[in-house]
Amino acid sequence: MAKLYFRYGAMGSSKTANAIMVEYNYHERGQHVLMLKPQLDNRDGERTVRSRSGLQTECRFVEELDEIDVSTYHCVIVDEAQFLTKAQVEKLVDIVDRLNIPVIAYGLRTDFQNNLFEGSKWLLAWADTIEEVKTICWCGKKAICNARVIDGKVVREGAQILLGSNSCYVSLCRKHWQTGLLGRE
Repeated sequence: MAKLYFRYGAMGSSKTANAIMVEYNYHERGQHVLMLKPQLDNRDGERTVRSRSGLQTECRFVEELDEIDVSTYHCVIVDEAQFLTKAQVEKLVDIVDRLNIPVIAYGLRTDFQNNLFEGSKWLLAWADTIEEVKTICWCGKKAICNARVIDGKVVREGAQILLGSNSCYVSLCRKHWQTGLLGRE
């Protein structure tokens, strides 16, 4: 019985590296994987999923799902799943339930204001299995918040989506997210 998995974590928790390793494990066993990402994520090239550690793989766009014969794959992996729409998450649910193909979605749970992303909201609601990919704050506690940093300061205003990485975001525990403390000062 296939399942819909949602593996979430704060920025820098190795979600993308994990997704690429899962794809590799399927390939090692002679199975075909459909790696997807939302089209708006163009940071690493149009059809590339790349982790901060340097692992990378080719992918298709979630927006192309209607054009892909998903039945020829053994697994579907989605990176940056927080950017999905409700309708796109519904398509993933359909792949699991109708085609009996596992779907593993990786993404952030919340944005820099600690609000749920649309894709994360529906994955949390409908996923069969929800798993946290953990990372730590500078203080050593578990990081659960994604702080947006501009000019060395945590900011709380702005558009929900601002593509970036280590230059724009840092993972913090809730206490340091609330206080805006980015390190021992």
